[in-house]
Amino acid sequence: MNDGPLLALLHLCDSLFPTGSYAHSDGLEAAVAEGRVSTGADLEHWLTVCLHECIGRCDGPVVMQAVAAAADGRRGDVRRLDEEVHALRPSAAARRSTRHLGRRLLRTWQASRPDGTPWPSLALDDLPRGTLPVAFGVVCASIGTPPRAAVHAFAYTRLAAAVSCAMRLLPIGQHEAHARLAATLARVPRAVTDMERRTGRASRPSAFVPLLDLAAMSHQYVHSRLFLS
Repeated sequence: MNDGPLLALLHLCDSLFPTGSYAHSDGLEAAVAEGRVSTGADLEHWLTVCLHECIGRCDGPVVMQAVAAAADGRRGDVRRLDEEVHALRPSAAARRSTRHLGRRLLRTWQASRPDGTPWPSLALDDLPRGTLPVAFGVVCASIGTPPRAAVHAFAYTRLAAAVSCAMRLLPIGQHEAHARLAATLARVPRAVTDMERRTGRASRPSAFVPLLDLAAMSHQYVHSRLFLS
């Protein structure tokens, strides 16, 4: 990647970028409240499942396909992906979360780069749901990010967001939290390669993570909540 697209991608992935992910735990808060996640080792296991199942089988293929479709101007394919990834979220909280984050990403990116990103200026009207993986792919296409690099970047943002939530939920220090994140990030390239070999670039995403889905569905019953989901 050239300097300009690389800097734009770093901006997109920085925790300073206001997508609102700090307010969503995606079920981790409920899992902690139920005692399913209580240690650093548990957190790393949670991250591993998120990497290989949530990203590797669902959101990763969607990001990759959204980049390619948006770069080619195939708006119908982008809209289809957006509807499909929304439908694959089994809980209302998860659907609200991905829609909130995706639309916030598009609005912020459009406002910060109004002259250089033609797709986001249209995407809020073109995308019926504005889900996060599709929005991320559309923005990556607008800055010239290759599809594989876009999946790597998306994986980083989601795993880092989970660790940020964990640091507020668990008795875990910064050093251990970042060590667990680093160990999981080291497995991202292989996970993306496995994703490409398993699904190809044109296959449909899938989703089967019942324990994570149940945690997301249980979030509303947590007695005292820090997060929206």
